[in-house]
Amino acid sequence: MNLEDNESKILTRKQTLINMMKHPSYVPMKIKEIAVMLQVPLEDRAELEELLGELIKDGKVIRTKRGKFAMPQTFNLVAGTFQGHPKGFGFLILDEDEKDIFIPASGVNGAMHKDRVMCRITKQPTSERRAEAEVIEILKRGPESLVGTYQESENFGFVVPDDQKYSRDVFIPKKLSKGAVSGHKVLVQITNWAEERRNPDGQILSILGHVNDPGVDILSIIYQYDLPREFSKEVMDEVEGIPTEVPEQDKKGRTDLRSIPMVTIDGEDAKDLDDAISIEKLDNGMYRLGVHIADVTHYVKEKHPLDEEALERGTSIYLVDRVIPMLPHKLSNGICSLNAGVDRLALTCMMDVDVNGHVQGHQIMETVIKIDERMTYTNVKKILVDEDEELKERYKAFVPMFETMRDLADILRKKRMKRGAIDFDFEETKVILDKEGTPIEIKPYDRNVATRIIEEFMLLCNETIAEDYYWQEKPFVYRSHEEPTPEKILALTEFISNFGYNIKGVAQKIHPKDLQKVLDDVEGKPEENVISHLLLRSMKQARYTPECNGHFGLAARYYCHFTSPIRRYPDLQIHRIIKYNLHNELKGKKEGTLFERMPEVCKQSSLRERRAEEAERETIKLKKVEYMEQFIGQMFSGVITGTTSWGVYVELPNTVEGLVHVNEMADDYYIYDEPGHRWIGERTKQIYRLGDKVYVQVLKTNTATRAIDFRLVTEEEFNKQELSKQEE
Repeated sequence: MNLEDNESKILTRKQTLINMMKHPSYVPMKIKEIAVMLQVPLEDRAELEELLGELIKDGKVIRTKRGKFAMPQTFNLVAGTFQGHPKGFGFLILDEDEKDIFIPASGVNGAMHKDRVMCRITKQPTSERRAEAEVIEILKRGPESLVGTYQESENFGFVVPDDQKYSRDVFIPKKLSKGAVSGHKVLVQITNWAEERRNPDGQILSILGHVNDPGVDILSIIYQYDLPREFSKEVMDEVEGIPTEVPEQDKKGRTDLRSIPMVTIDGEDAKDLDDAISIEKLDNGMYRLGVHIADVTHYVKEKHPLDEEALERGTSIYLVDRVIPMLPHKLSNGICSLNAGVDRLALTCMMDVDVNGHVQGHQIMETVIKIDERMTYTNVKKILVDEDEELKERYKAFVPMFETMRDLADILRKKRMKRGAIDFDFEETKVILDKEGTPIEIKPYDRNVATRIIEEFMLLCNETIAEDYYWQEKPFVYRSHEEPTPEKILALTEFISNFGYNIKGVAQKIHPKDLQKVLDDVEGKPEENVISHLLLRSMKQARYTPECNGHFGLAARYYCHFTSPIRRYPDLQIHRIIKYNLHNELKGKKEGTLFERMPEVCKQSSLRERRAEEAERETIKLKKVEYMEQFIGQMFSGVITGTTSWGVYVELPNTVEGLVHVNEMADDYYIYDEPGHRWIGERTKQIYRLGDKVYVQVLKTNTATRAIDFRLVTEEEFNKQELSKQEE
């Protein structure tokens, strides 16, 4: 039996034990009784004991003082991951529930951020507040190493963790400091965990550089999130054997599409080009749309080091100053990148789309392609919108193709909107850095006609392939986005009613169309950005699942990620499944093995996606703070995007957000109205609420906490500053 089969067998047996203990008729039993119940032979008792031990470590099962096994819930216990808070309290994040549980500082009992803990519920939840609990056991400690800033004392040192969720500093004996001095960014290993009133002990593993050295800020985030750095020798040795050009024998047996005009359309700085488009208008009025995706699985073989490393990484990570690729550059920027003018292997989905945007027929095939032009979003937009004569002449042969693309994309978008897909048109942040990594400009990312063309075509392709494999009942990786909880929708409804809006379907089953109507109603209004953000926060997170649960946000019954196998493992996995199927190999043992493997692939991919998103957000936040350092004392207009009991958050037009602390609202005594998400001046009756336009002055920035502090100023003060600038 190979290792994968054995892992699958263990998972199945663990699930059997959990299912038995979850059954309403189950009463806590000793191991002998469980063995009898499940008819476990005497020679397999040791394995049963081992499985139960592992379930206890995971917090899935508990053993009582009398040696009986049961689910934690039987004794009002619950396991999860501890999420710390700078002020000392924390939250229990449950494995399969969106609702977290509050843990007061008195109930933390030595737990640290990311520890796996068992808790006892001390207060049941009510309609107004979440449940409370106390930590009774630390099942498994979190990461043994963390990143922070070293502070030196006479006889010892300590490390202040970069992640604010670690509320305690790490004590470092002088002899274990590796010569670090105050201000060094360091990687520290915890040698002795925190106890109730005592900080953890540690030793310095490496010095990343001084806090002011160029590049150390991003490097610290890479270490903080334990992001991959180098590829192993084993992986690079495998890559060495991959050709830089497509050999003739690799083209055999594939559909040759090199004579069909096709282009890639990407950002100016993109190097991993994994999708190309071809399109033609047929005599019957239909569109023949070809989405051609790099055939990465031709080079990344199942269970080889390259494949295992790609699964471990899960996704490429796009930090502000670098890309940490899922696959080595020789693949991602080379043989797998659909560069213009060279032969490439692809997996193609050809779709015949009618004038209403419905796919009337499709074909998935292995192909050989050759890209005619490497287009950018900017240039396509200049051709289609700005009517740039120079570019229209340069790409004369392709202008009709771009116009046909625009026509079909408009049809597809209207169809999606009609069925109720939710369109969040948020301004993403683009950070421009100089050679030293210093931010020189921050602006909203440009979403234009070209980005929307590619977006619509990729969405259609992903839906088409997901539906195909759903009805074939094959093992698959779906992109699932479940509907929001009734509680979240109720809270959203109560809030938007303050602005005179309502959600039509809230009393019955919510439909995405009901939420899209809210977005349509607020479009162009001052409160648009705020309500859009709150609506987004009320949504569940999309994730990868082996079951087809549909995509609520897209109002799609079937959805998957097929179009980016260079940078996402789920896409790579789907390509592999499709190719097995095309070669009639997806049956018998192969099919069974893939069915068993998919839950783990989905879980790993979802976890790695979350890690990448958090790290990407953190680097953007950091560069925003660094950028705003030069504007201390200057005034800006902004919009209130958040209200809390400690103040209001204001977002500037360039997407930078900062806090106006209640102490800086000095012209009156302000009272916080939590249900109304607003602050009210006691004397002046001045109201500050979500969506309001305000003027602020930059007070201070803090790169360690990634925080920017504002104070409110009057419109007159702001106008005076602007007038002064003009006179200069």
